[in-house]
Amino acid sequence: MSRLSELVPPAVVGGVLRGVFALPDPLRRAIAGAPVVRDGQRLALDAQLLLTLSRLEQRNLGGGRPADARRGMERSNRLLARDLPRPVKTRDVAAGDVPARLYTPAGLAEGSPLLVFYHGGGWVIGDLDTHDSVCRYLAVNAEARVLSVGYRLAPEHRYPAAAEDALEAWAYAVEHARELGADPDAIAVGGDSAGGNLAAVVGLRAERRPDFALLFYPATDMSVRRRSRELFAEGFMLTDADMVWFSDHYCPDEERRKEPDASPLLAADVAGFPPTYLVTAGFDPLRDEGEEFAERLAGAGVPVALRRQDDLIHGFANMWGLGGRFREAMAEAAGALRTGMARARLR
Repeated sequence: MSRLSELVPPAVVGGVLRGVFALPDPLRRAIAGAPVVRDGQRLALDAQLLLTLSRLEQRNLGGGRPADARRGMERSNRLLARDLPRPVKTRDVAAGDVPARLYTPAGLAEGSPLLVFYHGGGWVIGDLDTHDSVCRYLAVNAEARVLSVGYRLAPEHRYPAAAEDALEAWAYAVEHARELGADPDAIAVGGDSAGGNLAAVVGLRAERRPDFALLFYPATDMSVRRRSRELFAEGFMLTDADMVWFSDHYCPDEERRKEPDASPLLAADVAGFPPTYLVTAGFDPLRDEGEEFAERLAGAGVPVALRRQDDLIHGFANMWGLGGRFREAMAEAAGALRTGMARARLR
């Protein structure tokens, strides 16, 4: 891929990309280069191949004008999009004053579990469309309705706007669960990266707590730099420079980054947080803070399953359409959600 790829329809470029991923492993290894080992972990060939091809694009997740970064993320996710064998119906929903999109797999009975999902993108560049494929996958494979929340983005709307929208959308979902076709006693919260941060805020702050939490590589502490941020600062999709750019746009006041609505790891009390499946990626600057949050939950008596996909990179949820390790990791997460919601309904 190169900037010339912008002149080619995303479906065509995506087809070429999937063709490369379908090559025999010896050819894929020749393209990706020598194996990458860091911190005792070996990077999956699927992840290394994607990073190699992505470098030709010469574009970071963050940096420059937010409008340009948003277009870049939207196009990248269109390249990775893949249809599922089971159709999924969607409809727009006004979750109070917050736009949202409801996903309902074909044939799903009324009274299903509901996942309220917050997209990633550093609170700056994601939207309902960039995570459309993720929500479809989770809806189909977890046998659940998914309400994807289009919270306000920075820098137009800085902290705590996104957290406020997350709580408002959650309250709407709880109040209108039956209208959404869902079981009001089986409502989960979830999100990836910045969306995982917002899901954690909801898990801590909502008056009616979620029944389960599904957190993909969540950002949990904006106030401290941990070892994983230094180890994986460059070359693994999300960079240190990206994180600085996102944080400066979302919460430029460094003192406010210590507030629990910005850094849920710093909450005074995490007891009462819902049972949780929290997955991190081994080659991710956010790895350590996500795992520290899981350990904090466990220490407070919260049932939590911490899973490190030690050979993957930040953003793997959006990459499931390429198959291989990306799809395996997503299948495990969807299974955890399905199991967690089944247990919630037995309580």
